[in-house]
Amino acid sequence: MKRFLLMGLLRDRSRSLFPFIVTTLGVFITVFLYSFVKGEISDIIETNSRFYTGHVKIMTRAYEKQMQQAPNDLALLNVTDFINQLQQTFPDIHWVPRIKFGGLLDIPDEKGETLEQAPITGLAVQLQDAVQRLNIKDALIRGRLPDSSFELLISDELARKLKVEPGDPATLISSTLYGGMAMCNFTVAGTVHFGVRAMDQSAVLADIEDIRVALNMGDAAGELLGFFKTGQYTEKRASAVQQVFKNEFAADGEFAPTLLKLSQQNDLGAIIEMVDYMSGIIVGVFVFVMSIVLWNTGLMGTLRRYGEFGVRLAIGEPKSHLYMTLIGEYLMIGFLGSVSGTLLGLAASYYMQVHGVNIGDMMQQSSMLMPDVIRARVTLTSYYIGFLPGFLASTVGAGIAGIGIFKRETSQLFKELEVQ
Repeated sequence: MKRFLLMGLLRDRSRSLFPFIVTTLGVFITVFLYSFVKGEISDIIETNSRFYTGHVKIMTRAYEKQMQQAPNDLALLNVTDFINQLQQTFPDIHWVPRIKFGGLLDIPDEKGETLEQAPITGLAVQLQDAVQRLNIKDALIRGRLPDSSFELLISDELARKLKVEPGDPATLISSTLYGGMAMCNFTVAGTVHFGVRAMDQSAVLADIEDIRVALNMGDAAGELLGFFKTGQYTEKRASAVQQVFKNEFAADGEFAPTLLKLSQQNDLGAIIEMVDYMSGIIVGVFVFVMSIVLWNTGLMGTLRRYGEFGVRLAIGEPKSHLYMTLIGEYLMIGFLGSVSGTLLGLAASYYMQVHGVNIGDMMQQSSMLMPDVIRARVTLTSYYIGFLPGFLASTVGAGIAGIGIFKRETSQLFKELEVQ
């Protein structure tokens, strides 16, 4: 019977081609949209975690209230001992100190007079950690990585704006831990392109030990970023870490440490929730629309086959058997359409995962920390998120359209056949 139904569909393409195309397109769109949204959101979360939020972040309570201003006068002190305690309590987390700082970068001429000057957004990091976590080697455009004290990297866009070359001197003008003015001479070791619009406009990257000297911060750090050694952020694990931290390091006062999860920073929690909602909406809308479309397709096909069904009922074929063969046909169409749609969706998603789409020109004025190139991401869910709805929608549509078979009266069939 299966072979009979399949041969019927292949030989009479007018009743199988349109539903097959509709199912294929629906599944393709679902797989591609899901992978694209998943990839974009994952890139945003990963970029934010690598540069600013970590998977979890520790700072003082006073610093948290003004976190957007990076108030280093409210920084954590004695962070070396604190990190040792954290590593004993959380052995599966890698902790790194960071200092965010603002100020001016002054470029002098041959006489030491100001030639160019621009506001900067600075990030002090452990250079060895930054090379791996921030992909500094791949981001290097001109010059080299810092290999001695008081050398820094600046964004290539900022370097061209200031007309500065690798090897040129630069003076950092900022504020110290105690609120005084800080002026420190650096050498520009190289220029980098981070691929993140918010960073490429005015970012300066320096070793944290040099910045501690420049800003008189001693063994202090504005923030301690924690990265799960698995490399993947999970809300459940972050919540567990936050609860243990509250129990183990509870203290009073505005300089007491507090821990924030990634989802509690930069509105990333809302973005993560949006991913879940978007995935649900995509699948829900797809099932609903596909059911309606396939119902109409099945209805039109049923009307076109009105005479065929009548003849089959007139020669004694049971209505239930006729109904089941109709369902069987659409199960085959749904299966084949879902397979082809999934394969096409995965192929397009893989292409977008490798090449991506550059939206850097659209993000010129954006302050949101997101990569210039957005990519799709193929996950395990991508393999079945479109297949199951496509397969089920075909069956539902055929089931609804086929109900009309049971309303046919055998006595009326002969009159209809006489008319034909």
